Amino acid sequence: MLKEIYQKLYSHFGPQHWWPVTKDREIIPKYHKNINLNEKQKLEICFGAILTQNTNWKNVEKAIVQLNKNQLVDIKKIIKINNKKLAEIIKSSGYHNQKAIKLKNFCSFLIDNYNGNLNLFFKNNIKILREELLSINGIGPETADSIILYAAKKPIFVIDAYTKRIMNRIGYKEETYEELQKLFMDNLELNEKLFNEYHALLVELGKNTCKKKPLCHKCPINKMCNYHKSIYLNNKK
Repeated sequence: MLKEIYQKLYSHFGPQHWWPVTKDREIIPKYHKNINLNEKQKLEICFGAILTQNTNWKNVEKAIVQLNKNQLVDIKKIIKINNKKLAEIIKSSGYHNQKAIKLKNFCSFLIDNYNGNLNLFFKNNIKILREELLSINGIGPETADSIILYAAKKPIFVIDAYTKRIMNRIGYKEETYEELQKLFMDNLELNEKLFNEYHALLVELGKNTCKKKPLCHKCPINKMCNYHKSIYLNNKK
């Protein structure tokens, strides 16, 4: 059923080209088709994964534009900049004081353990990457997995609020982060591109269709959804 859900979402929405990144000599992150990420773009994705905690992408994009304007997508510069000044630069992302510290924690970890070499860090296997990311104050499972999938380009499935809502409405009983992640990773091919596209499609569905107040009539997978079936049956009574 997970494969059928993916196929229907892909047919309906098409490829999403996640994660948006900024090209050289530009300042605004955009979605690019088949881009080979350089180290700066990978770092930008890491920063974006931290900044997107408890906010939407539009707010994060504004913060990344400001980081680009100030040439701060740079590990050493993040460590050197004053906390208050950094917080002001990323203010649009919300919780900016905490997030400034989180960015510094991440960069300090890379300096202390990998001499600031992000590519060297990403040479680790998924298990080590995840353990080390989770050891950094301010990085939880969703942020760690987003960094692993989108920046390190390794196959791990990211679970977010949209995914939880959609899967629970469809009728899957798994509820915790770990249970839902296992559901996807045990029943799909362990493929980074597949996991990337699938997660992006679920976000698209959750953001615009399977909202808190869902638009079930617009949903491409409503015939597979227990929530929609229950509404349909109630309306027939």
